[in-house]
Amino acid sequence: MAVAAQSVLPAGTARLTAVANQKGGVGKSTTAHNLGVALAREGSRVLLVDLDPQASLSANMGVEVEALERGVYDALISPDQSPRHLIVRTPSGVDLLPASIELAGAELELVSVMAREHRLGEALAHVRGDYDHILIDCPPSLGLLTLNALAAADRVLIPQQCQFVATRGLTLLLGTIAETRKKINPRLEIAGILPTMYDARTLHGREVVEELRERFGDQVYPFLVKSTVRMQDAPVSGLSLIEYDPGHEASHAYIRLAKEFLNAD
Repeated sequence: MAVAAQSVLPAGTARLTAVANQKGGVGKSTTAHNLGVALAREGSRVLLVDLDPQASLSANMGVEVEALERGVYDALISPDQSPRHLIVRTPSGVDLLPASIELAGAELELVSVMAREHRLGEALAHVRGDYDHILIDCPPSLGLLTLNALAAADRVLIPQQCQFVATRGLTLLLGTIAETRKKINPRLEIAGILPTMYDARTLHGREVVEELRERFGDQVYPFLVKSTVRMQDAPVSGLSLIEYDPGHEASHAYIRLAKEFLNAD
């Protein structure tokens, strides 16, 4: 897949990817989780950052969010301190900086803070040398939390549900990425657009994928993630789909996505 050239990072510095789409329910948390596990299985040191106040990623990975006293909120409030003590080790082989209930109020608390869009980047700078890949699961909005992710990231991965209603906001997201690149983070690139929740049985799904590839060309990955009930079953056990059903076509897609990431590094 041809994508924009990536910036060269110093050896031992994690590549930081924001998994973003302002629409909810498009597979951001699922993509971050499975991509993280796939990268770890390829030998990468991986940190997942749950930046969504809904904490879906944290819950999917078996964290009891309601009982969590500290998390990424604390990293945003005190970016001068290392977040290592906030990181949770998981059986999946990836580390997690989870979302706690306080994250819901972070945008209001940070609105009057100078350089507020750089808080996450400042916090993660303490641990970038500990990992090969850091994946940030963004909230379903283009607010301050997502802006923090885009300001910190080297690239953006866009999961895109295969429905026409979901594609309407894609141009807006791409515009936000372009503005972020222009005004805040000139190194930010688009890793790619990943079609998700694809149902090959419907004409609708096929038409959406065709339109995505016509409009956005080689920014769209040449493979897609098929819709499956197994995607909802896996988190009940605190597992990624790759762990829960490694032979599934969707698992194979995430493994292929991980290889694309490694080839781009």
